[in-house]
Amino acid sequence: MKALMSVGVGGPETLQLVETAMPEPGAGELRVRIIACSINYPDALILEDKYQLKPERPFAPGGEVAGVVDALGPGVEGWAPGDRLIAITFYGGLAEYAVVPVANAFRLPADMPFAEGAALLITYGTTIHALVDRGEVQPGETLLVLGAAGGTGVAAIEIGKALGAKVVAAVSSEEKAEAARRLGADAAMVYGRGPFDKEASKALSASFKAAVGPDGANAIYDPVGGDYAEPALRAIAWEGRYLVIGFPAGIPRLPLNLALLKGCDIRGVLWAGLMARDPERVREHVAQLFHWWSEGKIRPSIQHRFPLERGGEAIAWLSDRKAIGKIVVEVGAG
Repeated sequence: MKALMSVGVGGPETLQLVETAMPEPGAGELRVRIIACSINYPDALILEDKYQLKPERPFAPGGEVAGVVDALGPGVEGWAPGDRLIAITFYGGLAEYAVVPVANAFRLPADMPFAEGAALLITYGTTIHALVDRGEVQPGETLLVLGAAGGTGVAAIEIGKALGAKVVAAVSSEEKAEAARRLGADAAMVYGRGPFDKEASKALSASFKAAVGPDGANAIYDPVGGDYAEPALRAIAWEGRYLVIGFPAGIPRLPLNLALLKGCDIRGVLWAGLMARDPERVREHVAQLFHWWSEGKIRPSIQHRFPLERGGEAIAWLSDRKAIGKIVVEVGAG
């Protein structure tokens, strides 16, 4: 089979398309013929050994896939060859076949395209956990979404609206602001590129406050981090919830006196942790996502599709923050 392999530490340009042995499913595993693989920030980090997961090389990146069951491992029940599914692989998705644990696999509805299914689990799974479990977002509350044109940001706009929140999208260009409004954001603001000095940080905080209104944001969804975090936190409402999603702009250092003055919570969001600790809750969330998808309230927005041999370009495109929505690598025919 063909696979796009990382053979040494480096960027996506170091990936090599090679022929490799077909994986065999073990106990409790499924072998999947991959049709589509969604690209996420961890796919770039894992290549540079900057991610918490460090697989032995050579390996193929790609943490979530959609495809068809090809073979069953010993003891697997309830699945059959030909079944459609989406699955979390953590890595290995940029290949024609992969082995996944049954626990990480979810049936894909017959009317949901493979490419959209591949783009659902990590971004929308993270976001429903963030806004429902950790953020406790209620109808009528104000939700500020940073990085609102990226994969998780788009998910936060759609799920925030599905929960009845007023959604304020914060993005880095007017093009992305227009995209956020089309996706349902009630308002959008454009911020500059960091790093910011003290005065620029104050100006950004003032922009956030103006965008969310005088009462502040009841919940802030931050998949960006870096110099954007503190200005956003200063715009939080009394007893608001600041949701820590990720750090593509760097890990921020937040002055904790703000948490005291605002009476607010800073809450971490780790969907992989929920998967490990409460898989039944994850399945409830995925069922809700499929329900919202069937109602037209959410739909993965795919900006670009790449073939397997150009999977490195797909990762580079995401790393350069060019994407509006999701990037998907189409591996096989559906």
